[in-house]
Order: sequence, then C-alpha cells, then structure tokens
Amino acid sequence: MHLKRKTGSAVLFAILTGGMILGGIACKTVDVFEKNVTIPQQEWDRSFQPAIAFNISDTAALYNIYVTLRHTHAYNYNNIWLNVNFTLPGDTARRQRVDILLADNNKGWIGTGMDDIYEVRKLITPQPYRFKNPGQCTFTLEQIMRENPLKHIMNAGIRVEKANR
Repeated sequence: MHLKRKTGSAVLFAILTGGMILGGIACKTVDVFEKNVTIPQQEWDRSFQPAIAFNISDTAALYNIYVTLRHTHAYNYNNIWLNVNFTLPGDTARRQRVDILLADNNKGWIGTGMDDIYEVRKLITPQPYRFKNPGQCTFTLEQIMRENPLKHIMNAGIRVEKANR
C-alpha cells in the first residue's frame, strides 16, 4: 500500500508537470507590461488623464499595445471614445483617437465579466509594433465623450505584450 501511494503521487506529479509545460508552450504571447489606473469615484472627468509610463529595452521584438478598460453594467453607452496621447523614446508626442466598443445590441456587454464588472482590451496597433529606440514610453488616456464626468468607468490602462512571431 505504501508503494501505491508513492506511485500515485509520482503519476500525479508527472501529470501536473506535463500540464504546466504544455500550458507554457501553448501561450502565444508573453506579458511585458500592464498598468491600470483607478478612476476616482468611478466618474471619469475629462480633466483626469491617467499617465502610464514603462521602459522598453528589446527593440528587436514585436509588441501588441492595448487600452484596457473596466466598467460596471450601469455604464450608459455601448462604446467610449478616447484620445490616446503617447511619447515613444526618441520620438515626438502623438495622439490617436480610439473608439472602444463595450457592448453589442445582440450579445450585450463585450469582454470578460464577473458579476456586474466588465473588462475590455482594445488593440490600438493595427499590426505588431516594433519600438525604434529603447527607453521610456508614456501613454496618457483622455476620455472625450459628450457626458462629463463619464460615470461607471472603474479603471483605464495600457497593456503591452510581446507578440509571437
């Protein structure tokens, strides 16, 4: 009986280890950076413009850049318009206007949800992006909806993932 217990433990260990190895192989991207900023009182005033900075050192790699948003089910619209202002190492400041779809008339809220909170990630680079220079990147998010403050937005952020080649 003692021998069977060891054998069972060894088999379980082998299965768990094999599963973790296969899970690691199956991943298509490696997370590099993600930061989300809490919106005060879940009311995003235009004057509150979260700034997110991170450093890039690997200029040979390709990256996917996302805006991340968390909102409650009480949010009044099916989208949100943002200005994404960014400065990349060795470059001038730029602005990109982004329309992020949060709901669909047929499916309801888009993204991942738990209870009454939903998270959406919007890819803002049309194809994987290669940073030209190493250094600090700064992104500032500005809501540009007509309603101000924009209620029921919990967090806004930036996610950068190394793309699989």
